[in-house]
Amino acid sequence: MSVRAAAYIGPMSTQDTLSDDAAWAAFEARDRAFDGRVVGAVTTTRIYCKPSCPARRPRREHVVFYPDAEGARAAGYRACLRCKPDEVGRDRIAVARAVALIEAAEEGIDLEELALAVGYAPHHFHRMFKRATGVTPAAYARGLKAQRAAQALTREETVTGAIYEAGYSAPSRFYETANARLGMTPSAWKRGGAGVTIRWTIAETSLGPLLIAATDKGLCRVAFDEDQFALAQRFPAAEIVAGGAALAELGARVVSEVEAPGRHTDLPVDVQGTAFQEAVWQALREIPAGETRSYAQLAAAVGSPNAVRAAGTACGMNPVVVLVPCHRVQRADGSMGGYAYGVDRKRALRKREGVSE
Repeated sequence: MSVRAAAYIGPMSTQDTLSDDAAWAAFEARDRAFDGRVVGAVTTTRIYCKPSCPARRPRREHVVFYPDAEGARAAGYRACLRCKPDEVGRDRIAVARAVALIEAAEEGIDLEELALAVGYAPHHFHRMFKRATGVTPAAYARGLKAQRAAQALTREETVTGAIYEAGYSAPSRFYETANARLGMTPSAWKRGGAGVTIRWTIAETSLGPLLIAATDKGLCRVAFDEDQFALAQRFPAAEIVAGGAALAELGARVVSEVEAPGRHTDLPVDVQGTAFQEAVWQALREIPAGETRSYAQLAAAVGSPNAVRAAGTACGMNPVVVLVPCHRVQRADGSMGGYAYGVDRKRALRKREGVSE
């Protein structure tokens, strides 16, 4: 049985995605990643709590699970005064309002102003926002500006015009962080990546042909079942050249990582994504070979326990397979979940690390 993701219709049914066992495990571990996803109601006290509640745990047979506080209240339970499970929804609404304010603002909003607007103390809201999104309010605003600048650079006649359209007060403010966020100079971005050289090769592995591509900074694409034409579509204005000797050693280390995962964790990568995606990819690289994490644990690791679905999407957008080991992530119930290159490959990679289903 599992928790319903849609409107409440009663205790958990077999059609849902979060099982009772997974919910109980979250309560036993006091796992904050599941706050807001499930509440546990104690039949003897008629009180419901969130998973991270610090109170002593009741006996398992006295607990039933509901997808949200509304469901528990409808069944006649009242909120725990210690963990205050109803506030999880309030926090979510506040973060959503803050995001909307940041996105609508023409100028930057400082933390005090933002916290006041949503009714929280600044230091508490700062921590809450980072836990929900993976980044601070200031970092979110910077990432939003950089994203708008990247989009504007494809439309505006001049780089300066794009910078002002994105909301920067002056070009100097943009150039301070542009290379780090865009991965190339603004002018190169304007020309669709012109001036960047990407070397590629296709290596044979026991799991099939593997495209390996790298810039001067590091590996920018590692993918099964892709070729140089797919690479050119991904980087349409870059110079795409055969790897040759310059890529031979790096390519051999990548192949070695496919055949015996966990041996080359120091391979250089040159990838860019949103701030959240990059945080997820870094968290994936920190999972040791032979270990697994759930999508909920991955979201919690980047400070966004409620962003489980977004963490899964970031895994699917992983540009360098195996090097960013998204095969080490699984569903909360222990099943493997999906994989961009087929579950058979995911199963094989996990087996090589000593992980079985």
